[in-house]
Amino acid sequence: MAINTFPENLSQNKGVAIRIVSPEFGHISPESVAQYGSAQRLPYYFFLFVVHGKSQEIIDGQTIEVGKNELFFALPHQLRQLPATAHTADYYKLGFDDECLSRLPKKFPFLFNPLNQQKISFPPGAALRLCNTFRILNELLRTDDNDPEIILAYLNSLLTEVNAAYFVLDKKHTAAGLDKFLGFKLFVEDHLTDQPAITEIAAKLGLSTDSLYRIVKQHSGVSPKEFITDRLIMEAKRRIHSNQNTSVKELAFELGFNDPGYFSRLFKKVTGKTIAGSYQDLSS
Repeated sequence: MAINTFPENLSQNKGVAIRIVSPEFGHISPESVAQYGSAQRLPYYFFLFVVHGKSQEIIDGQTIEVGKNELFFALPHQLRQLPATAHTADYYKLGFDDECLSRLPKKFPFLFNPLNQQKISFPPGAALRLCNTFRILNELLRTDDNDPEIILAYLNSLLTEVNAAYFVLDKKHTAAGLDKFLGFKLFVEDHLTDQPAITEIAAKLGLSTDSLYRIVKQHSGVSPKEFITDRLIMEAKRRIHSNQNTSVKELAFELGFNDPGYFSRLFKKVTGKTIAGSYQDLSS
């Protein structure tokens, strides 16, 4: 059973955990913004769709420009920072969690972000359909006692549209290969700090190590080992932002490294910075 991780005070419906924000509706108070701070490790899925104009998002330290007919999405546990500049856009923002997602009739592979692409551009027809669906959700969530099943139906329609557009980005991803790659990503997420061996993952997926290598390389551009290393270092960077009082030794052990010295050298090799330097960047 999926756990409800959406902040209870943010939901706009009594029966389903979801919130929508548009230029004229749904904004939280300045006090609440201050409570969450300028950087937050997301406990839910976050979408931004720009109808006109442009906006900016900062996710895991990467700045992404979002323009007309483009949608940005972020996943639970990613580190989202509030941009320094205000929106110059007509937009919709949407948030919901895994519990909400579990009530929909099908799965949406794009939410695993297998292409490592967090911005999607829509052609005019699809953008109009998406905009209309956001508009209806915006209207439904103005009253907190509207039927959750109706809200979920429109959310399902919206995610179906986004999922189709996401995979149009790259035709080379075959269904079979993508399914195995999603299995690989999910296994890595579930066992990240255990640092599973590549042979163990391949066996769990019913693949040879050579087949796993080809599939992961095709979909991510890196080897399985490099993928896991990159994911561990990203997790380290997120935890540094979330808890600046953690020592290097504690952080290494949390992430499954028995040798803090090796972890420190690996972090510098991948990021170009020392862990101590990363902490200093946050405090400066």
